[in-house]
Amino acid sequence: MYTLNDLPNSVFAPETDTQPIKRLETMLEKAYPKLVGDDGEEILLPDSIYQALCQIIHMMAAGQVISLVPYNLHLSSQQASDLLNVSRPHLYKLLDRGDIPYIKVGTHRRIQFQNLMKYKQQRDSDRRQALSELTELSQELGFYTPETNRLKDDISQV
Repeated sequence: MYTLNDLPNSVFAPETDTQPIKRLETMLEKAYPKLVGDDGEEILLPDSIYQALCQIIHMMAAGQVISLVPYNLHLSSQQASDLLNVSRPHLYKLLDRGDIPYIKVGTHRRIQFQNLMKYKQQRDSDRRQALSELTELSQELGFYTPETNRLKDDISQV
């Protein structure tokens, strides 16, 4: 299985770092950071680095694992299927249908990381939308009652 350690430069902040990271996140919202060298020289961070730093710190403050992945990283079919949490045969179906672009290196398929993540985000978005529609339909048909209404019904029966 493809693990976080297999991704280049994976970083997870231990619980002991949570408070300092949240403090840093708050500081970045109020000030533009600079680096200070050993000799006291100050260098303002370029905007691109500042934006990346803000995103990294925000994700780490939320307890997420951060991995810096080169834009053009290509994954094997096993790595891609592990990241999507699907079987390799299912991944091959997705590739053959054209849902995810890939290249062939000899007889092996290689999937660009960015294309895989784009597919995953779209798949997750479609799933959330379908679940929302299903929940709404279930409510309209009376098959699903939100917890607040159920509690009211339970209390009124007592």
